[in-house]
Amino acid sequence: MALIAHRRPSPPQDLDARVYALSPGNVAFLRELGVWQALPQDRLAPVHGMQIYGDGAGSLAFDAYAAGVPELAWIVEDSVLQHGLWQGLDVPIFASQTKALAIEAAHVRLHLSDDARLSAKLVVGADGANSFVRRQAGIAASESDYGQTAVVANFACEKPHANVAYQWFQRGAVLALLPLPGQRVSMVWSLPTAAAKTISETVCGEVETATRGLLGKLELVTAPRSYPLRRLSAQRMVAPRIALAGDAGHVIHPLAGQGLNLGLQDARALAEVLNGREPGRDPGELRLLRRYERRRAEPILAMDTMVDSLFRLFGAESRLAAQWRNAGLNLTDRLPVVKNILMRQAMT
Repeated sequence: MALIAHRRPSPPQDLDARVYALSPGNVAFLRELGVWQALPQDRLAPVHGMQIYGDGAGSLAFDAYAAGVPELAWIVEDSVLQHGLWQGLDVPIFASQTKALAIEAAHVRLHLSDDARLSAKLVVGADGANSFVRRQAGIAASESDYGQTAVVANFACEKPHANVAYQWFQRGAVLALLPLPGQRVSMVWSLPTAAAKTISETVCGEVETATRGLLGKLELVTAPRSYPLRRLSAQRMVAPRIALAGDAGHVIHPLAGQGLNLGLQDARALAEVLNGREPGRDPGELRLLRRYERRRAEPILAMDTMVDSLFRLFGAESRLAAQWRNAGLNLTDRLPVVKNILMRQAMT
C-alpha cells in the first residue's frame, strides 16, 4: 500500500478559512483510525444546535440535547484535518503526481512525475473533481455549473455563538455561519459569481446586514477566499482495478455541508468491502469493487438529489415557490419525527 499526493500539508498555524462540518459517524471513523484523538482539541468545535432561516417567515431548528445526542456535528479546519490524517499514515508516501496510468489484466502500472514507477492490484482515485484517475479509467462524468461562487472567511463575533450553526437561504444565495472555538465563526456564502467578486470589499457589513446583527459586530480574522461551485457525478464509481472516492466521484453544492462527509463515507464503505473480502481474493477484481459501488449508489444519489432540489427550490423567484418553501420549513419544524429522521441521516 502507498499514497501518491502532490504535496505534504504543512503543520497548521493560522486559522484556516476553509472548514468542514463532520458528522458524528465520520468522527467515529476517524477515532477508530486514531486520527481524531491526535488533532489539537482547541481547534475543534462541537455543533450543539442548528438554526435555518428561509427567505420569508420560515425557519427550522435542530437541537442535540432534544435529540438525545452529544452533538450534531464537529467543525474542523481543512489544514488541521489534513495534517492529522497525514501524521497517522504508516505507508510509503510519494510526493509526486501520476503522469501515466495503464490498467492491465493483473495490475495497474503507474508512472509518476518524478519518474518513479509503481504497480498495484488496486488504485483508489481520491484526486478531486478533475480526477486524473477517473479520466484514465475511462469513466465518464456529467458536470454542470451552478453559476455561483462560495466565499469563505472567519470572523470574531461580538455576541457568543453558543455552538449553534446558522444558515440563511436568500433566494438562490445561501449564507452559513459555523461555530469555531472561542467567540469566532466561519462563513460559507454561496453567491452568484458576479456578486461574489465584490463581496470581499465590504464583507463584515454585508454579513452583519444579511444576518440582521444576530451575532453583533463582526471583525474579519482571515481574508476571504473563493472557489466556483459546480455539480459532478461520475457514471460509475468503479472500473477494473479502479475505485473512485470523494470529489473524484461526486461533487455537490455546499449548502448542506455534506461534501466531505460523503467522501469519508466512501472511504468507510470501501475499507469494509476490502477488509471483508474472501481470503486471497484480488482487491482489484471488478465484481468485488461493485459491492462498494452498490453500497454507495443510493446514499450518493439521495444526497445529490436533495441538495440540488433545495438549491433550485430556494432559487425559484415565483411567489408560490416562496410560500411553499417557507411553509415547508415551518411544517418540518413542527414535526419531531421528520426532524429526527433528517438529523439522523445527516449524522451518519
